[in-house]
Amino acid sequence: MVYDSVTGVLAIAVRDPDRILLINPVTGAQTAVGMPGHARHLQLAGPGGPLLVPVEDADVLIRVALPSGATKTTSVGTQPHDAAGVDGGRVVVGDEFSKQISILDAQGKVERTVNDLVQPGGIVGAGPTVAVVDVGGFTLSTYDVATGNRTGRVPAGAGPTHGVLTTDRHVVIADTRGNAVMIYTLDPLALLTKYPIAGNPYGLAYDAQTNTVWMTLTERNELVGLNLDAYTPVEIARYSTVEQPNSVAVFPGTSTIWVGGTRDGVLETITR
Repeated sequence: MVYDSVTGVLAIAVRDPDRILLINPVTGAQTAVGMPGHARHLQLAGPGGPLLVPVEDADVLIRVALPSGATKTTSVGTQPHDAAGVDGGRVVVGDEFSKQISILDAQGKVERTVNDLVQPGGIVGAGPTVAVVDVGGFTLSTYDVATGNRTGRVPAGAGPTHGVLTTDRHVVIADTRGNAVMIYTLDPLALLTKYPIAGNPYGLAYDAQTNTVWMTLTERNELVGLNLDAYTPVEIARYSTVEQPNSVAVFPGTSTIWVGGTRDGVLETITR
């Protein structure tokens, strides 16, 4: 799931049937957008959308306009896992089982592919740069999106999955199997700090207004808030959640956080 503060839409990927729910969290009103298969991780191309939906078993990326729900589809590689917006209106898609990333132009056409990864997972857009978590290679790599050239590659723990970008251009990675949070600088790409946190950290959401990353712990059914103002992250909150909390979204600068409980199909609202 992901929240867009411009349109006020909370977007959630659900199954049986496969669709995206566009929810107004104030009124509860919903718009359902049908999908041709299972959606994976959701991101916004930018404030106001569109919503980027990698449909893993249809090998397509679908852009969903907010709040209307109008769609535009692009064929990409095998098992698209995640996608992020970058400079120039481009979108980078991680094609997990093609061992590549696809770089799409502003019109949604595949501009180029880069095939030097083992199993791309989380994608983090950072302006002219994209950072890619290689869940099979246990690395974090950066690429110049205009050329497709790799600009850096570093180890990323024992089992990295996903990442988010902070306002100071740091990339925060969930090392799910390594039970840690890894924070990297981008210029140059280097490990800044490693913060141990037990419970299989997985879902991530970043609040730029409070410089806080919210992280789900799927093994413990918990949500943890880490403030990033200092060199070492500081835990500011911890909540029990619904079961199997695979995803989290946050309303920036407010006390509202949403957690998705995959096991029972539950949306939880936490008010701090």
